Amino acid sequence: MKKSFLLTGLAFVLFAALVLVSCGNGGKRKIFDDGLTPVERYGALQVAGSKLCDKNGKPVQLCGMSSHGLQWYGKFANKDVIKWLRDDWNADLWRAALYTNPYTQNKNLGTKVTDSIDAAIELGMYVIVDWHVLDEHDPLLKADDAEIFFDMISSKYANVPNIIYEICNEPNSDSVTWNDNIKPYAERIIPVIRKNCDNIIVVGTPNWSGDLISPAENPITGQKNIMYTLHFYAGTHGEDYRRQITTANKKGLAVFVTEWGTTKASGDGGVFEKETLEWTKFLAKKQISWANWSVNNKGEDSGVLKYNKDKRAEGGWKDEDLQPSGILVRQILRGEK
Repeated sequence: MKKSFLLTGLAFVLFAALVLVSCGNGGKRKIFDDGLTPVERYGALQVAGSKLCDKNGKPVQLCGMSSHGLQWYGKFANKDVIKWLRDDWNADLWRAALYTNPYTQNKNLGTKVTDSIDAAIELGMYVIVDWHVLDEHDPLLKADDAEIFFDMISSKYANVPNIIYEICNEPNSDSVTWNDNIKPYAERIIPVIRKNCDNIIVVGTPNWSGDLISPAENPITGQKNIMYTLHFYAGTHGEDYRRQITTANKKGLAVFVTEWGTTKASGDGGVFEKETLEWTKFLAKKQISWANWSVNNKGEDSGVLKYNKDKRAEGGWKDEDLQPSGILVRQILRGEK
């Protein structure tokens, strides 16, 4: 989408005026007007104790949006959309969700990840590179492909501070456990990335990333800048999941909610606003970073856009383009709720 110099300048002024950082104002996001991009402000991220911290060791909360599967809605993984999320929605980060089965069948999908990274670098945002384990259940099944992929990305973008590596989205099924499957997988993939950089690495957890207790009892050792994820959907998951986060933090685990939704876990059932705000205020007070699911025009309840809106994936959305979830999450990101 082409913009005039004037419009571009106005967009940056809006961005500078509304840039957000964690936890203030009763659980809402706190507004700063320092004119810095997220990466200019925070630099190379690090883990200190149970907190995600900036380059100076100060705890931070990053918030933003996840793509839907890049094989379906990869057109939204472009600079115009990501810039709109930064400037209008006040997003700090973008999550590029690369489903593993489609990627191993069509490696060209990887360009949607590198497009996301390149846009984030140019825009001064953080980007989560998400190896979206889901249908295959066990991350070990595609560990060879994961090694090749993460070596390729981490060597191409060695020590670029913008990147956060999410190495297994949602391991699942009763037969996939932390001790037997997920931790051994992580212990294969982490050294591959560490050959090239010290960036944050987020590890998935059992039960669709719904079990922090197992890694809390047997954490990964001998590595730095490791975080663990919990995924929730506000209409399905509540206080029991929040207690897991509190317990994991007390045991020294740093938690990053790399995916959450305003709906039921199925992605439908409408928007649960009260429950969503309980969650986002809890995460703000805990300074736990998050990415909301997801940017698509499928018309689903958990999506941002109404059906077939923004067919050209240009950003610039008005309220009438947005699903109720999109309206609510935008308000949360802007510190309005």
